[in-house]
Amino acid sequence: MVVSAPPSIQENDRLRTWYGANVEALGSAQKQSRGTPAYSRLVNRPVARRVAAVGHVLGLSPNTATLLGAGLTGTGLTLLVVDEPSAGLGLVVALLLALGYVMDSVDGQLARLRGGGSVSGEWLDHTLDCVKTCVLHLAVLVSLYRFPPVESDLALVVPMAFLVVDMTTYFGIILVPFLRARSTVVSRASATAKPEHPLRKWLVLPNDYGIFCWVFVLLAWPQAFFVGYAALFAANAAFLLLACTKWWRELSSLDLLEA
Repeated sequence: MVVSAPPSIQENDRLRTWYGANVEALGSAQKQSRGTPAYSRLVNRPVARRVAAVGHVLGLSPNTATLLGAGLTGTGLTLLVVDEPSAGLGLVVALLLALGYVMDSVDGQLARLRGGGSVSGEWLDHTLDCVKTCVLHLAVLVSLYRFPPVESDLALVVPMAFLVVDMTTYFGIILVPFLRARSTVVSRASATAKPEHPLRKWLVLPNDYGIFCWVFVLLAWPQAFFVGYAALFAANAAFLLLACTKWWRELSSLDLLEA
């Protein structure tokens, strides 16, 4: 058996310096924070920045990070479907989903460290995000069916409606920037954008996927989980209504300007 020699002090110093340079580079090359909810902005991105810095030292590719995130999320949702709700299950599912969310940010940060991402990598990332959104609510639906937290079957309507809301939101977030880019005029909303209100990142927390991940801790108390899940559904439905109204007005104004 061949035992490799431990890294030298100089090698460790070099790796630490490389890691520090990666963290510093990512700190000055972050995506715009405007409109980003507090958890993603203050927790997920900073953690992902450090994971990406380590991953870059280890040679981790953005696509591998994307697949690792999908694997963590898939494992958590599989456990949700097959196991009865409990404190242990809730903690494990929440942790796996949260780690999957970290890796979902790591892929983009690794791409920035490498000088830019690829079209195929962006396709993979968005496709898996779409699959994740669908499977997540379907997993909740199966769990509620197998282990009902309340007596009424109407509870099963909530994850089905939540799936529609989330997929419509996802579609709008992807499509609206594409339609803006097609326009030959500058959007009034973009041209007259006001500074972000300091409370906005907290007010939109219910729309933050990170908060959604940790609501699964409530699986220790299935009825409390259902109430929390239903509350997030109501908040996200309200956000979607506001977003659709805003998008319609903005795109309609572009139509008038181009007429």
